[in-house]
Amino acid sequence: MKIPESLEQLPINGSRSRVYGEPYRTADGATVIPVSKVRAGASTPVGIFVIQGDTPRWVAAVDADRIALIGVITGLIAAVLGSLAVLRRPPWPDLSATSAVWLQPKGGK
Repeated sequence: MKIPESLEQLPINGSRSRVYGEPYRTADGATVIPVSKVRAGASTPVGIFVIQGDTPRWVAAVDADRIALIGVITGLIAAVLGSLAVLRRPPWPDLSATSAVWLQPKGGK
């Protein structure tokens, strides 16, 4: 089966959760097919299929700002939890060998 024949079999008006857009050709001869995901009545872009000659390629639609925001928020949460652990630590781990009663000899001196 050739690629143009397989393009005709893609559901354009939507399947369960993915919608394939109308394929179109660019100036350099590549065929581009947009892909979206439908959820709760709204569609979000997932990526595109680019077919250059006989080689198809998937290009994902990645939101770099969202990924950076998740990294910053994760770092802030780690800093807050670390600060709280240092500031609110209990006093009992500060026992030393000289102040421990159980280490003194039984003679009572």
